[in-house]
Amino acid sequence: MQLHANAAVSLIKRRQMVLRVLEQGWTVAEAARAADISSKTCGKWVSRYRADRECGLLDRSSAAKTVANRTDERRIAAIAALRRLRFTGPEIAEALGMPLSTVSGILTRIGMGRLGRLGLEPVERYERARPGELVHIDVKKLGRITLPGHRVTGNRRQKSARTTYTPDGRRIGNAGWEYVHVAIDDCTRLAYVEVLPDEKASTAIAFLRRAVAFYRRHGIHVERLITDNGAPYRSTIHALACRALGIRHLRTRPYRPQTNGKAERFIRTMLGGWAYGALYRNSTERTAALDGWIDYYNHRRKHAALGHKPPIARLNERNNPLGTYS
Repeated sequence: MQLHANAAVSLIKRRQMVLRVLEQGWTVAEAARAADISSKTCGKWVSRYRADRECGLLDRSSAAKTVANRTDERRIAAIAALRRLRFTGPEIAEALGMPLSTVSGILTRIGMGRLGRLGLEPVERYERARPGELVHIDVKKLGRITLPGHRVTGNRRQKSARTTYTPDGRRIGNAGWEYVHVAIDDCTRLAYVEVLPDEKASTAIAFLRRAVAFYRRHGIHVERLITDNGAPYRSTIHALACRALGIRHLRTRPYRPQTNGKAERFIRTMLGGWAYGALYRNSTERTAALDGWIDYYNHRRKHAALGHKPPIARLNERNNPLGTYS
């Protein structure tokens, strides 16, 4: 039994005290003196025992039975309805003309304190059963590094040169972008990544061929791939390349990046661990660090969705379910 934090006597002591009064003929004052509490408290426990027997010896809630200024249930329903529309606490308080502390307390009490995915459509999670059954492909654009920024030099007044030149001295304008092409297997999360100069259809096809060869070296036959609706993936030559490779090409619904969520989530992990996870003096140095990070991701980084195992461990499990060879 959980007693009040400041309880002077335990349940057994309370029972012993009231039985002395009711069965052994002790006076309330004598029983209180023996229990080292006041006569008033002893009388309280005796009265409760007479009314409720053993249940009367338990601590009662100290909360008030009635609250004069309790928020009306209709107002609570309005707060919940606005929360489902993804209103923040301050926005609800402003809309209903209520104190923010009251709104926050009500949201916590009705289990809507955290906004999260409240009011959004439920997440549909899926995972293919076989390696290679579906490969997600996407492209992330990164700004090219021409000179170290203030994070490296410590000089915030330094102006990075955004103009680059060819080896023969011709000006080629702004520093521009690098395009990180990623491929990730839906079942095992085994990833293949390259930093390329553009995202043209010919570049995307060449990357696809190298990605297929990478997965083939790991014993994976690519059956399907899914991409967004970018221009290189809608081109005729990309469709012909997929047909030549024997791959069925799927595309996400427009404005639905969640469909390609595994690639999107991998890019987020990659940016934090590689692109923005260290200080680089130039783009060449950043690109050189990619291979080491990808090897770490595929062979050592524990993945929560894979039972805290790296992708290569999931691949070995699926390709060798009985563990008869390594």
